[in-house]
This record gives sequence, C-alpha cells and structure tokens, in this order.
Amino acid sequence: MSEARGSEKKAPMREVLAQAAFRLFLERGFERTTVDDIVALAGVGRRSFFRYFPSKEDAVFPDHERCLAETTEFLAAVDDSDPVGAVCDAARIVLRMYAANPEFSVQRYRLTREVPGLRTYELSVVRRYEQTLAGHLRGRFGEGRDGELRAEVIAASVVAAHNNGLRLWLRSGGAGDPEAAVDHALALVREVWGRPAVPTPATPFPVSGGGDGKGEVIVMVARKGTPMWRVVQQIEAAVGEN
Repeated sequence: MSEARGSEKKAPMREVLAQAAFRLFLERGFERTTVDDIVALAGVGRRSFFRYFPSKEDAVFPDHERCLAETTEFLAAVDDSDPVGAVCDAARIVLRMYAANPEFSVQRYRLTREVPGLRTYELSVVRRYEQTLAGHLRGRFGEGRDGELRAEVIAASVVAAHNNGLRLWLRSGGAGDPEAAVDHALALVREVWGRPAVPTPATPFPVSGGGDGKGEVIVMVARKGTPMWRVVQQIEAAVGEN
C-alpha cells in the first residue's frame, strides 16, 4: 500500500492553485475571494500563486497560455496549400481544450457571465487567438492592403464562427457533441473564404466620339495585374457589340 501511495503523482502546483481558486470563486464569489484565501486553501504561500498567475483573473483561465502556444506551433508546421482550412483547424484546438473538461468549461462560462471583469479579460484572450490566426494568414496573403484586410477579416470570421458554436454548447450545459455546431459554423467560413480571390475583370465602356457612331472610342478600365488575354478578350467583345 505504501508503495502504491508513493507512486501516485501529485497534481502540478499550477493545477492545484487553479482548482483552489475556482472552488472559492464558486463558493464565495469572485470579488469576495482574495489571493490569501486561495493560497490558504492550496496550502502554499503567496509567492507560489504569483509565480504561476499574475492575477486572480488568470487563475480562471489557466489553460489558455498552453492552448495559445499549441495553436501557434500547429500553424507554424502546416503547409501553405489551404490557409483558410489551416486556421479553421487551429480553432478546433481551442474547442478540444474546452471539451476536455466540460464541467469546468460550463462553470467558467457561467462565472464569466456574472463578473464583468472576467468577461473583459476573456475578450482580451479571444483577441490574442484572433491575432495569432491573422498573423498566420498575413504570412500567406502578404502584408499589402488587400492581403492584410483579407487576413484580418478571415481571422475574425473564424473566431466568431468558433465562438458561436462553442457558446451554443456551453449554454446547453455541455450536452451533446460540441464539434457539430462548431464544424457547421466553420464550414460556412470555408465556403465564403476558402475560394481564391478572383481579380475584378476588365470592364470596357464606350465613349461617344460623334453622333454617327463612327468616331466611337473604347475606354478600358482594368485592375492592375489583370491578365492581358482577358483585357484583349473584353476589348474584342466590346468592339463586336458595336
């Protein structure tokens, strides 16, 4: 028996502190719980708490730093063939973190709805995920005007889709499969943004040069980078119509 007890591994101190903090937050309320209360329950000193968590708010979200690091590593390793699909898959890493501990995730969701400060903190965490996704996409689309805009919009769309599906699951009390709603929402993102950007085609429009139409001039407006064959094709079509 003593050998068996000796082989048991103690929970990491970060986890012990997070569990103690969350227990007190649920029992007493977030605002009425102090760091001294947390360390007393955990059986450690104040220094131990601040070694792992800069603030009480951080103790409510103990798993996000690890998840952010995992998300960053995942995106660094993927190929360039499907950047939108890659950031959608990265969002699923966050979903799996929540789904791994449904009871804790649901309780945390309810707590953040009750405490405005925690909601603000949560939004800052969400923004960090969004910036991570956008940074990856900028590396694929370029940092020019359209590339940066496309990266920001797609990243925001992925985060919004993920959060929509995740919150449906959390509001249900963690019932059912959380991936179903999130996959449905992310499929919409891929449907809209997964296709390559199509350049605006050249657009010819006539400018009259006289009443009889014999002096008519074709003015061509084309986006920079439009293939020459498309420009010629549009000119020929316009001339043929005249």
